[in-house]
Amino acid sequence: MQKRLVTRYATQSAAAADDNQRRIEAVFDELDATKPGNVSYIVLRLADDSFVHVSFHDHGDDEVNPIASTTAFAHFQQDHADRRAGDVDQQTADLVGAYVTVID
Repeated sequence: MQKRLVTRYATQSAAAADDNQRRIEAVFDELDATKPGNVSYIVLRLADDSFVHVSFHDHGDDEVNPIASTTAFAHFQQDHADRRAGDVDQQTADLVGAYVTVID
């Protein structure tokens, strides 16, 4: 079952955003090492030090989420509320189209 989630939140400071980014980078390192074939994940850090996560999951409700089940994601979530300013806005989304070329 294809799931699409868009999550956005602000951080309390540039230092909190830096810590948040390091934790997210560790999630990507773990995903790169394990290479789950049923997920796509993009995280953007905006100029105001807020973050947007876009994830596509293709797993059943009774199956493990390949992102949330990583050790690095558990570390990312640890003290997340302390790094945030305000609440998390998470919504499901319908895919209208996609064209992705990753340029560093």
